[in-house]
Amino acid sequence: MSALSRDDVAHLAGLARIDLSDAELDRMSGELGVILDSVAKVQEVAAGDIEPMSHPLPLTNVTRPDVVRPSLGAAAALAGAPQQDQQRFSVPRILAED
Repeated sequence: MSALSRDDVAHLAGLARIDLSDAELDRMSGELGVILDSVAKVQEVAAGDIEPMSHPLPLTNVTRPDVVRPSLGAAAALAGAPQQDQQRFSVPRILAED
């Protein structure tokens, strides 16, 4: 069991601005001790010969290759536009100049 005292829990609660009763402080010291023991156990297992990973399962790239293909020209894209200006859609202004 870790050496986490009731005063340590009270100090942490104060830093987090959490108001805990005496019973809650006693209970939390035990619960936080179990958490700290579990973290310590995990740190013991992690060894230098184990390669770190970013994901527990192998991932493959599912995107398609970036290939240039023919697309719409400006005239075809603007063919149905109600108004156009310099090969762009023209829309009414909604914001003031300032």
